[in-house]
Amino acid sequence: MAQRKCAAPGDWFHTTGITEQKQGSYALVYSITTVAILISGLLFPALAQAAETVTTSIDLTTSTVGYAALAIFVIAYLVVMSEEFTHLRKSKPVILAAGIIWGIIAFVYAGNGDGHSVEVAVRHNLLEFSELFLFLLAAMTYVNAMDERQVFEALRAWLVNRGFNYRSLFWLTGGLAFFLSPILDNLTTALVMCAVLLAVGKDSKQFVSLGCINIVVAANAGGAFSPFGDITTLMVWQEGLVEFTAFFALFVPSVVNFVVPATIMHFAIPKGTPAADDERVVMRRGARRIMLLFGCTIATAVSFHNFLHLPPFLGMMTGLAYLQFFGYYLKKTHRPVNKEEHYVGAIGDVTPVGEEGQIFDIYHRLARAEWDTLLFFYGVVLCVGGLGFIGYLALVSEAMYIDMGPTFANITVGVLSAIVDNIPVMFAVLSMNPDMALGQWLLVTLTAGVGGSMLSLGSAAGVALMGQARGQYTFFGHLKWTPVILLGYAASIAVHMWINADTFNIPVVAG
Repeated sequence: MAQRKCAAPGDWFHTTGITEQKQGSYALVYSITTVAILISGLLFPALAQAAETVTTSIDLTTSTVGYAALAIFVIAYLVVMSEEFTHLRKSKPVILAAGIIWGIIAFVYAGNGDGHSVEVAVRHNLLEFSELFLFLLAAMTYVNAMDERQVFEALRAWLVNRGFNYRSLFWLTGGLAFFLSPILDNLTTALVMCAVLLAVGKDSKQFVSLGCINIVVAANAGGAFSPFGDITTLMVWQEGLVEFTAFFALFVPSVVNFVVPATIMHFAIPKGTPAADDERVVMRRGARRIMLLFGCTIATAVSFHNFLHLPPFLGMMTGLAYLQFFGYYLKKTHRPVNKEEHYVGAIGDVTPVGEEGQIFDIYHRLARAEWDTLLFFYGVVLCVGGLGFIGYLALVSEAMYIDMGPTFANITVGVLSAIVDNIPVMFAVLSMNPDMALGQWLLVTLTAGVGGSMLSLGSAAGVALMGQARGQYTFFGHLKWTPVILLGYAASIAVHMWINADTFNIPVVAG
């Protein structure tokens, strides 16, 4: 689950440098590009359901207040993009910008005797954020619990010990990234698979570089055909625009997006077999049952949404209670471990990450959620919502989705998401609520999900791996293969429009 652009366990974020947003001087070029794009209007349209109940009676798009709000957002986003250099967490500038933007809007409306319209719009935006926040919080807690129980470490050790050659590992890690990301989310999956690459490919920088590119592409592609694979797909599902099972129509296009560049990169992978390792990692007590509970939680969320017509977050929070009760059981049945017991590790006799004898605490797992990402999402939703309330998003809606057509607009969304984070882009599209068929909603879901693979900076998975494999996986190393990834991007769109042609005739009632 994305920012691409987002959800994953807190431990991984802090140990791999996930907070780094840009690499090298090339970041400045893309910062300037982003400003130009935002100002030129490629941010898309209108505030969703709030527009149904609140009509903006004051045109602020050509006013000093309107220009100030747009400038504040652009400046805040530039600060976000320069996080590598400033070391300022990305949530801080957008939270501040959100407060200022809505404050100046409310000031103008209050001066015109309307103190209610702005309040209603803000509450609507807060509701949008709250549903996604609770959903992601539950998912992050489960992933953190599995991480603490050594699930991912055990998987890494198992793969390292198998003695696969470089090319086999290239396809194995890519394939696992593709099939795990729809469940775990693309970021967590990419981090786990990159750990395997670094463990077995430490003697081959070329293998690690190409393997990381392959993992980023695979994880983003896999996350595109599942509501749980990326934040953008989750947003579309929770809006009720695409049913849970309809996402699987994107499976084949997603496979194409992954396989086309992987097949070409395969021939650049060095031959040979890395030395096998005898590392053994034992999953902690309750690990398998937590995985089972996670599956039950997903089933609960899907059932609540599909059969009871309840918001998916309610099912996820109900599933979080499963973990809370199981955590209580683990705590009550906890037995201290003999300190003389040990595990065989890669560098001798070592204890697995963390203390084996520690008591499982569900609230420690909650505390280790990636709060910076969650608060960043809050700031983005409120900022984009404010610009939509002013009317800037509506100015571009007709040009993007009527004059140019939805197909061109949705393909452009994917290209834009390689430069600008796909969360604000997708939220802006959802805020517009364009009148599109199911096939077009699936198209924008696909492009927003996989478009970020074209640049290492275009997805949370890419940014994370640049920190995890620092010096081996770089911006320019990825950029060299961008034409190949772009070929996969185009092929996946063509395949979707071919095999899912009938969905372009199925109307969708937005909102």
